[in-house]
Amino acid sequence: MKSAPVVEELLRELAPQVLGVLIRRYGRFDACEDAVQEAMLAAAVQWPGEGVPDSPKGWLITVAVRRLTDQWRSEEARARREQTLAAMTPIETDISEMSGQDDTLTLLFLCCHPALSAPSQIALTLRAVGGLTTAQIAHAFFVPEATMAQRISRAKQRIKATGSEFRLPPEGEREERLRVVLHVLYLIFNEGYTATSGPELASAELTGEAIRLTRAVHRLLPEDGEVTGLLALMLLTDARRPARTTADGGLIPLADQDRGLWDRAAIAAGVELLTSTLSRSPLGPYQLQAAVAAVHDEAPRAEDTDWPQILGLYDLLARLSPGPMVTLNQAIAVAMVHGPAAGLAMLESLDGDTRVSGHHRLEAVRAHLLEMSGDLPAARARYREAARRTTSLPERRYLQARAARLAGD
Repeated sequence: MKSAPVVEELLRELAPQVLGVLIRRYGRFDACEDAVQEAMLAAAVQWPGEGVPDSPKGWLITVAVRRLTDQWRSEEARARREQTLAAMTPIETDISEMSGQDDTLTLLFLCCHPALSAPSQIALTLRAVGGLTTAQIAHAFFVPEATMAQRISRAKQRIKATGSEFRLPPEGEREERLRVVLHVLYLIFNEGYTATSGPELASAELTGEAIRLTRAVHRLLPEDGEVTGLLALMLLTDARRPARTTADGGLIPLADQDRGLWDRAAIAAGVELLTSTLSRSPLGPYQLQAAVAAVHDEAPRAEDTDWPQILGLYDLLARLSPGPMVTLNQAIAVAMVHGPAAGLAMLESLDGDTRVSGHHRLEAVRAHLLEMSGDLPAARARYREAARRTTSLPERRYLQARAARLAGD
C-alpha cells in the first residue's frame, strides 16, 4: 500500500501518458483531458486505501475511457460518436496495446503549439502534462481560478481550431518546436523559482513540476544537448533554494547565502549532466547558463567565485543567443571583473530597449553597481525605483531594505 504523496507523484507521471493514449485513439483533446482528470481523481481517492493496481496506467486508461463513453452516451448529440465507439475493439482486450507507448513528448508538443500564447502554453502544459488541477495552477500564478479556467479552455479551443493531429511534428519542424517546449519548461521553472508577483518568493510546486517534466523529456531524448543542459540548469539552480529565504520568507541574495544549506546531491547531478553533454553535443544557450550556475555552485564562498570564467561564458551566450537579460547578467560579470563603472556603461545600452527598460531588475542591478562604485545617494534612489516596479512582495521588501540601509534608517 502506498502513501498519498507517493500516489500523487505516480499519477503526475502517468497523466500525460494516459492522456496521450486517449487523444491518439479518440481525438477530442478537451473531452479526453476531462476524462483523464476524473480518472486521476478516482485513483487519488482509491489507491491510498486499496493499493495501487498491478497496471496503474492500464487502470487509468480503462477508467478514463469509461468516463469518456459515459459522457458521450449521456449526450444525444453524441449518438453517432457512441455508435462508432461501441463498434471499436472492447477496451479490456486492447489495453496492453493502448498502454504500451509513452506519448508524453507528443503531448508536450501539442500543448506548446505555436498558435498559443506563452501563458496559454504554460497553463495547458501544467494541466494536461503536469496533471495539476486548475485551482493549483491558478494559485501558483496568483490569479482567480475562473480566470485560469478560461485561459485553459481557450487554449483547448485554439488547438481544436488549428486542426492539429496528435503526432510528433514533421522532422523539419521538430527542432524548432522542441525549442518552444524547452522554453515553456524554462518559464515554468523561473516562475516557480522567483514568482513575478504575490506574497511568496518561490513556488516549490512549480519548480518541482518543471524539473519532473524536463526529466521526462530527457528520458525520451537523452542525447539532446539542450534538453540535458536545461535539466542541469534547473538542478544547479534549484539546489540553492534552501538558502534563498529567511525564516519569515525574506529574500537572501546569492552572495549572502549559507552555502552549507545548498543541496550538494542536486549540484553533483547537475554537474554530471552538464559535463556529459558538453563533451558530446553542440553548445547551446541552456548548456551555457548551466555552466554559469555550476561555477557559482562550486565556489566554496562568494568571494571564491570565478568571475572571469563567468564573464567568458556570458560573452559566448551573448553571441549565441543575444537578449536584454543576457546583457543584464553580462553587465554584472563585467562589473565584477573590470569594475562597476564598466558594468554601468554596459547597462546604458538597455535603457532604450522596451523589453527591459521598465523592468525592476534593470534598476536593481544598476542600484547594486552604483553601491559598489560608492555613489550611495544614486544607489538608494535606484533601489527605491526598483522596489516600486516589482510586483513580488519579498523582492519589494528586500529592495526597500537595501535603500533604507543606505539612508541610515
